[in-house]
Amino acid sequence: MILMPIIFFIASICIGRFGVSVGDVFKSIGTGLTGMDYGVDDRTIAVVLMVRLPRAFQGVLVGAALAASGTAFQSVFRNPLVSSGMLGVSGGAGFGAALSIVLFGTIYLTPVFAFGFGVLAVVLSCFVGRIGGGASTSSITLILGGTIIQSIFNALLSLIRYIATADTQLPAITFWLMGSLASTKSSDFYLASIPMIIGMSGLMLFRWRLDVLSMGDREAQTLGLNVKANKTAVIAFATLATAGAVSVSGIIGWIGLVVPHIGRMIIGNDNKWLMPMSISFGACFMLLLDTICRTLTGAELPLGVVTALVGGPFFIYLLKKTKGSRW
Repeated sequence: MILMPIIFFIASICIGRFGVSVGDVFKSIGTGLTGMDYGVDDRTIAVVLMVRLPRAFQGVLVGAALAASGTAFQSVFRNPLVSSGMLGVSGGAGFGAALSIVLFGTIYLTPVFAFGFGVLAVVLSCFVGRIGGGASTSSITLILGGTIIQSIFNALLSLIRYIATADTQLPAITFWLMGSLASTKSSDFYLASIPMIIGMSGLMLFRWRLDVLSMGDREAQTLGLNVKANKTAVIAFATLATAGAVSVSGIIGWIGLVVPHIGRMIIGNDNKWLMPMSISFGACFMLLLDTICRTLTGAELPLGVVTALVGGPFFIYLLKKTKGSRW
């Protein structure tokens, strides 16, 4: 689980239209850290340090954050079909990004708006979900609340796209919504990495309790677990991780849905091991797909499109393979 992301990380830096050997990758990193000349030309150093290394780091964190959030939500809500964007964070982030582009005509504030509206969408989903009442239906009403808020923000997003100018704003909105790791500035990524790391660290600490929460509210309460407090904490950490990822990468689906199922096929339902495995597989899956996106054709393919094209058929295969046995 530790070695796989490292291997995929190095491979993603080496592979591209401008090929770089593994030795040159380490020499370029060494030059960047120490300032010493290891015999690598300036062009190779620039490609490794300024282009591929930050993008690979971003891919690792985004993929790991989405996979960890999906694993947590599937356990808390006892539903194998939920994903990291279940509580409306994707719809809220998409609306926030589009609003930023229309209001300011620039993508510089897009990550801030996307993160803020993504968190707001989850807060509103939880508020709507609590209207239903009883503890036995809290998970169901939260899912319904997320569906409602997601639909509202999708409608607002459609309105923003309708009023956006066709020559500049609409293409920028469309490109952001399709997902990519190409256009994010280093400063934005460093800022967004804070909630992603906090969110994943919190989920790792709570992974022991996810197994208890997956038994149901009554069983968890009987075992002495404060269900409301632990659910709130898990949702908060998962929201931070997802909102941070979406704010810098756009809307990328299927990672939080498919990767946890891959982990269950290999290691089972025990979140003690499933959570770190999902983080590892999510990072590898994102690096693999991002490498395909930027090398398959002359123009870079949208990452969100490729994840759907790969994730959909693969998820059908998983359903056929497991036949629901894991759930």
